This record gives sequence, structure tokens and C-alpha cells, in this order.
Amino acid sequence: MLDVDARLRLLKRLSLAGVVFTVTVILVGVWTRLVDAGLGCPDWPGCYGRLVVPDVDTANLHSPDAPLETFKAWVEMVHRYIASGLGMLVLAILLVGMPLRRHAGYPWGVCLALLAVILLQGAFGAFTVTLQLWPQVVTLHLLGGISVMLLFLWLHLRLRQYERRRAPLARRRLSPLWGVAMALLVLQLGLGGWTSSNYAGIACQGFPTCNGEWWPDTDWSEGFHLTQTVGPNYLHGKLHAEARTAIQVGHRLGALLLGLSLLALAWRHWRERRLRPVLATLLGGYAIQVGVGVANVLWWLPLGLALLHTAGAVALVIVMALAVWQSRLPGCLTTAKEEQGSKKEWVHA
Repeated sequence: MLDVDARLRLLKRLSLAGVVFTVTVILVGVWTRLVDAGLGCPDWPGCYGRLVVPDVDTANLHSPDAPLETFKAWVEMVHRYIASGLGMLVLAILLVGMPLRRHAGYPWGVCLALLAVILLQGAFGAFTVTLQLWPQVVTLHLLGGISVMLLFLWLHLRLRQYERRRAPLARRRLSPLWGVAMALLVLQLGLGGWTSSNYAGIACQGFPTCNGEWWPDTDWSEGFHLTQTVGPNYLHGKLHAEARTAIQVGHRLGALLLGLSLLALAWRHWRERRLRPVLATLLGGYAIQVGVGVANVLWWLPLGLALLHTAGAVALVIVMALAVWQSRLPGCLTTAKEEQGSKKEWVHA
């Protein structure tokens, strides 16, 4: 039997591994979509009725209307295997942490939320295939993966806090700017997923203009029509050019609003010395992400850069979460002037 300290050490390792593992699952999922392997297996959870990719004859007997492409089928199945491992990791965290669930301050609620979201992610994974890459489901699947990663990270931070204090800790209230920045980040993630799932990444040629115009022809109602019927197959998208252009322009406007909110956030809290490093990292990560996005447009969405753009979005979310955590810690109000004053008092003493 593990004692409390041993359980906490194991749980910290498992939750941190969960963060890394989830990032891997997200990137493998994006790679699966970028190589057009999202429908490499026409059924779920198996592949042509098997747990491993079958031979061509078996596949043709199972789904004669969906010819087997072995490489794409294996890419899809590898993604499913890895995602299943993530679910097993969540179950392990629940089992190890169950004896601590009644301890004051132990983040059992975060563990249960993690289980709920991972189950929902499994459902979205099934719907991604059965609804033939319906953009709404694909976008929600991406947001769900990021939510799983955030819950693993939050659990890890809460476990570290609990290990030190073994009691709930009072938290600072966040300023409204934090709420605005977080909301715009979520919006931009959704716009990025919507852009990707509708294959609108290169709907605009050139930057900062779009197809040689500052305001090109767009069809916003069709581009953001969220209640369209489920089609037979959304591979490579179904929208016309003006609708995809509207999605790309919307994604660019979202990036601009997010950048302005991050600048306002940094300006508002720059005097708080403990927040300066994470705010600087947040601004630097945003700048790099914008640069990678521009490069994707100018170089016609090469696979490596497209993956890097997703990785940058994930990194930005992690830094934002760490910034929020740091800003809510008590005593995070020390300004440079106050710190200098305390140093003088110490010297005089």
C-alpha cells in the first residue's frame, strides 16, 4: 500500500505525463487530418471491422464503397491507439487518488472533470468518423483535446500546491482583462479549428492583404453556417471560395483582437514583478505564432509548418494557464517600487 506522500508523488508524475501525452495525441490527430487520413478507417472503433488494419480483401468485403489505403488506415489507427492510452492514464489517476478524495484540498473534482471530458472526447472521436469529418465535430474534438491537456496541467499544479499545504489556499480574484484575454484565446482556437476543418488555411493568398485586396469578397453567412446538414463526406471541404475566404479573414481578425488583449494585459500587470516573465513569454509566444501563421499562408501550408502552428497554439494555451495560475496566487501584487522599498528596509535593518 502506498502512503499519502508516495501517492502524491506518483500522481504528480502521472498528471505531468498526461500533459505531454495529450499534446502528443493532439499533434498526431492534426497530422492525421493533414495527410487526409481522418477517414482512413470508415468505421469505429475498429478498422474495417478489425482491431488492426486488415488486408485488402477483408477490407473490400467489409466496406466495398471505401477502398483501403493502408498507410492512411494505419495513421488513423495509431491515433486511436494513442488516444486510448490517454484514457487508461486518466483511469490510473482516479484509482491512485481515490483514497485521498475526502482529504481537504485534494483536487478530486478536477479528476472527475478529467474523466468526464476524456469520455466526451471518445464520443467526439467516434462522431468524427461516423459523421464523415463534419466540421462542427472536428472543431469540438480539437477543443476537447486542448481541454484535456488543460485539466491535466491544472491537476498537476493543484497537486503540487496540495503537497505543500494540505489545505485549500485562498486565491486572488482576476482582473476583467484576464477574462477578456482568455475568452479571445478560446475564440481564436475555435476559429483555427474551424479554418482547418473547412480547409480554409490557404483561402487567402498573400499577407497582410487577402488575394491582393484588403477586404476581399466574402460569404460570412455560409462560412459560419453552424447548422448545415451532415454531408456524405467533408474530406477536403464543401464550401465555396468566398465562404472559405470569410473563415480565413475571421481567423486573422481573431488573431488581431487576441494580440491587442495580450498587450493590454501585459500593460495592466507589468508592474507585478512575479508576472513579468510569464507575460513576456505569452507575448513572445503570440508573436512566434503569428509569424508561423503568416509563413503557412505565404508558403501554401507545408505539413511541417502546419503542425508547428498547432503546436504553437497548444504552447500558447499552456503559457496562458500558467499565467492565470501565477496571477491568482496570494501576494502577487508586489510592484517594482514596493520591492525596492523592502530591499532598502532590509539594508537599513
